[in-house]
Amino acid sequence: MVSFDYDLVVIGSGPAGQRAAIQAAKLGKKTALVERRAVLGGVCINTGTIPSKTLREAVLYLTGYRLRGIYGESYVVKQNITMQDLLLRVEHVIHHEIDVTRHQLLRNGVEVFNAEASFTDPHTIRLGEVNGSGEKAVSADNYVIATGTEATRDPQIPFDGQNILVCDDILGLKRLPRTLAIVGAGVIGSEYASIFAALGIRVTLVDRLLRLLPFVDQEVVEALDYHLRQNRMTIWLGESVGAIERVENGSDSHVRIQLASGKRIVAEKVLYSIGRTGATARLNLQAAGLNPDDRGRLKVNSAFQTEVPHIFAAGDIIGFPSLASTSMEQGRLAACHAFGVETQSAPALFPYGIYTIPEISFVGRNEEELTQQNVPYEVGKANYREIARGQILGDDIGMLKLLFHRDKRELLGVHIIGESASELVHIGQAVLTFGGKIDYFISNVFNYPTLAEAYKIAAFDGINRLAT
Repeated sequence: MVSFDYDLVVIGSGPAGQRAAIQAAKLGKKTALVERRAVLGGVCINTGTIPSKTLREAVLYLTGYRLRGIYGESYVVKQNITMQDLLLRVEHVIHHEIDVTRHQLLRNGVEVFNAEASFTDPHTIRLGEVNGSGEKAVSADNYVIATGTEATRDPQIPFDGQNILVCDDILGLKRLPRTLAIVGAGVIGSEYASIFAALGIRVTLVDRLLRLLPFVDQEVVEALDYHLRQNRMTIWLGESVGAIERVENGSDSHVRIQLASGKRIVAEKVLYSIGRTGATARLNLQAAGLNPDDRGRLKVNSAFQTEVPHIFAAGDIIGFPSLASTSMEQGRLAACHAFGVETQSAPALFPYGIYTIPEISFVGRNEEELTQQNVPYEVGKANYREIARGQILGDDIGMLKLLFHRDKRELLGVHIIGESASELVHIGQAVLTFGGKIDYFISNVFNYPTLAEAYKIAAFDGINRLAT
């Protein structure tokens, strides 16, 4: 019998890697985690999810954005907000999350290596420069690759990190621009577009698709589109970028974007956000018998196994939906499958949270999907402005929408736009998970005043439609 150094080695310390390592350790397996950066947490904690959501919260607070419905459009908490004001809060949260992550791994007995990992054969990796003691070879019975992704960069574009940048560069900005163009209206592009627009920056958002966020319920997307434009944002859809160049004019510099349609955009800075590429280039995957696709992603089966059965992959490296929450669950499941442990999971009922301003969250199917599947459904809606808590919070744009089977009355989908959408969605997720009906919300008692009350109002609205 072959003897390995570890039962499982996890490569990458983002959400998927953390959960995979901790799950294996809890199963009594000898586990190691390898992270090439000097700090733990991956993109999620250091440059992606945590920083962007903290930045969003800082913007909402300092601009007084949430309370403008009550105190007027001129209301602000701080005049002349700087990048340093925003980073003060961001850095505090990042440092705390890194510490929490390290403590969790060590508490569970996971050995952590800060080193570059690359495969030398399907069961062995080489760790470069471990703790100043040179290279080290490590073998494992199983692997979980959870290296995440990197911002995709076009080699024809002169990125400089300050004027022409990708999302990973945002925390390094020295100052906030007066104007900003964002190329790519996916989740990341849309989130940053709404955050910067809330600061009063004139934002132009460009995408080659004909609608924002095509996987989101169309009515919700239309509401988002409307509110972004109300915030003085220019949105150009169905447009392809021909060239991006920096223009120097004495002490003034700006960036010029030439669109294939002939339009031209001039802005102080450009955020290039056309997607992300799997961080697999340094892993020497060919030595392990693996071949990533043209975006560096790995293909897996329902058990998160790659084409090499003892090598698993989880998180952003396997593609959509590339959310921290789903990555955590994928990492846990991969570790369980590696050791033959039975698991239960319902990927179709994973919730989605999109931290635009206003916030969006949903779970289950949307109207387009139900229509394509010939499912007879009905809709129930509640607007935040109808709810006391919505008035208290000053959110008069929020909406909760329930989709349910017209005959069986089973809940089919929950779609929310507005304050605390990503928190509120979990009530609907629980009802979907146990196969509940729309009637549940009618008979349930919600605290008052709360946004959760919207479920009851939406349920009454939907049931009333059945009688018409």
